[in-house]
Amino acid sequence: MKVFISKLSKFDSNVYQYHLPVPEEIAQNFIEGENRRIICTLNGVHKWHAALMKAQDYWFILVNKAIMEKLGLTQNVDVKVELEKDHSTYGLEMPDELQVLFEQDEDAYSYFKNLTMGKQRSLIYIVGKYKSSDSRLRKALAIAHHLKEVQGNLDYKLLNSTIKFYNNKPL
Repeated sequence: MKVFISKLSKFDSNVYQYHLPVPEEIAQNFIEGENRRIICTLNGVHKWHAALMKAQDYWFILVNKAIMEKLGLTQNVDVKVELEKDHSTYGLEMPDELQVLFEQDEDAYSYFKNLTMGKQRSLIYIVGKYKSSDSRLRKALAIAHHLKEVQGNLDYKLLNSTIKFYNNKPL
């Protein structure tokens, strides 16, 4: 684990906004080939899976507005950052509902495994962000249905429609 102080900064960009610069010597401890996944803890309070990103001349971690609001962070404030290597398979914890569904549905899991790591994480995030097991199960069922329907060619617009359908469908 590496601990350091960083200053919350903002890019002058429409794509990326707030981020925490990471010193080169610290970033290099967590880069293994193409794998730059980390677990980041801010001010000893908020912990999440993230990735080290590279700007032209430095490494950084993106910080979204929800995290900023939860911790009361503002631009140019010092933040205590704790980093550890993320050794999880997908860069996020697999929700139990999605794991069990993939164990029962080999076709859906096969399509899932053939997606890029980023798309896999995106689907895991869609399921895992809900507190209710019922909500996670509905999202998992919708994703499995969608993956089989489109034969693994993920279409987020169609997936959102499928999720809406499953949200209104009795279990």
